[in-house]
Amino acid sequence: MSDSKYWEEEWETAPREVIEQKQLESLKEIVGFAYANAPYYKRSFDEAGVKPEDIKTLEDIRKFPFINKQTERLTQGKGSMVGELAAVDEKEIIFISASSGSTGVPTISPFTQKDFDEWINIESRLMYQAGMRNTDRYMHGINFSLFVGGPCVLGAQGLGAMGIWSGTLPSDRLLYIIQQFQPTFIQTTPSYALYLGETAKKKGINPKELSVKRIIVAGEPGGSIPATRKAIEELWDAKLIEFYGLSDIFGACAAMCDEQDGLHLAEDHILVETVDVNTGEVLPDGETGELVFTSLRKHARPMIRFRTGDIGYVTKGRCGCGRTSAKIHIVGRKDDMFIVSGVNIFPSDVETVLRELKEITGEYRIHVFNRDYTARYGVEVERSESADKDEELKKKIVAALKSRIGVKPDYVTVLDDGALPRAEHKAKRLIDERGKEDDQAILI
Repeated sequence: MSDSKYWEEEWETAPREVIEQKQLESLKEIVGFAYANAPYYKRSFDEAGVKPEDIKTLEDIRKFPFINKQTERLTQGKGSMVGELAAVDEKEIIFISASSGSTGVPTISPFTQKDFDEWINIESRLMYQAGMRNTDRYMHGINFSLFVGGPCVLGAQGLGAMGIWSGTLPSDRLLYIIQQFQPTFIQTTPSYALYLGETAKKKGINPKELSVKRIIVAGEPGGSIPATRKAIEELWDAKLIEFYGLSDIFGACAAMCDEQDGLHLAEDHILVETVDVNTGEVLPDGETGELVFTSLRKHARPMIRFRTGDIGYVTKGRCGCGRTSAKIHIVGRKDDMFIVSGVNIFPSDVETVLRELKEITGEYRIHVFNRDYTARYGVEVERSESADKDEELKKKIVAALKSRIGVKPDYVTVLDDGALPRAEHKAKRLIDERGKEDDQAILI
C-alpha cells in the first residue's frame, strides 16, 4: 500500500469539470440502460414524454420523473421477485439486501457482481478516507442480517485491514471482543457508541484506555451533531467519522474526512440534487431541501431521481483535506420532522440541545401529540449522577429548548439513568401520538 493520503487520488482530487464530465457520461449510459431494460422506467419515461436522448447536460435529469420508497414497494415482486425497477435478469444478481422496514414494508436492493465489486471498492475508499490503513484492526459492530451495511466490512479488508465480524452482539460480548482483539476502529450507531462506552464505565472499564482510536458511526443522525460527536469522542478519546448510506442504492456512499465538515459523496456513483420538499423544485447548492439521488453505475436496479427522504444541503469546492467531491450535510429525515407553532423541528434539533447539558445522560425520547387541535411535544430524558433536583432540571431543559429551537416542550419527564431503551441498531427517538384517540403511541 502506498503512503498516499488518498485511495484513488486521481479521482478524489479531480477538478470539478472532470467530475461532471464523467458523471454525464455515466448518466447517459444508465438512463438508456434503465429505459431499455426496466419495465417501470420504460413506462414512466413514456408517460412523462422523455427519452434517454434528452440527456445532453447534467441539468437535463430534471426533466425526468421522481421515484421514492412507495415506487419501490409498488413495483417490488411484479414480473419477478426483484420487480419492475430491476434492469437485469435474476440470474445476474449475486447479492440482495433489504431495508429494515422501520417506516413500512421492507424494500430489497439487488446487485450484479460488477455492482457489488464496485460498491466494496467505495467502502475501501471511504474507510481509507476515514484514516484506516492495512495495519488497523476493524470491528464491524452493526447488523449483518440482510442489512446493506453488513458487507461494508469487506471494504476494510479490501484495503488490508483486519476484519472482526462482531455484528450486534450484547454489550458484554462486544466489550470482551474489544479487550481481546484490540481493534483500532469500530463501527456502530451514535447512540450505541455512547451506550457501549457508558456500559464499559459502569463495569469499571475506562473506554479511553481501550485500543479504539477511531469510531465510524452510521445508521442514524448524530455524527454530524457537534455536541453528540464531542460526547462520543470525549467518552472514548477517539475520533468520530460519520458514514451515510441507504439500502436503496448501496451501503455507505458518503463519509466524513478528518475535517469533520460534511460528508464527501461518491460522485462517480451518485448524482445528487436538492429539491423543495413540497414542490420538487430543484434548489441551488447550499439551500436545505430533500436530497435526490440518481445511481450512475448500478445496473441491477438503477435508481433514477430517487427521493431519499433525507433533508440536507450540498456544498462544493476543494475541502481542506484536498478532496474535490461534493459534500452532503444531513439535517434530518422528512418523516421525522414535526411542526409546532409554525416551527419545523427535527429530532436532531432537540438532540443538539440535550447533548450539551451535563445533568442528563443524553438519551432522550420525543412525544408529539395534539391538544386543542394543535401539535405539541414533550421530552423524556435521564438524569445523570450530577443532576440538579428534578424540578430545577426540568426548568433548565425547557429554557434551553425554548431558547435554541424557539418552541418550548409541553412537558419534560426526568427518568433514572438506564430507563430509556437502548438500541443495537437504529434508536427510536420519536413517538407520534397524533390522531390516536386511544392514545396508543406509534414508534417511528
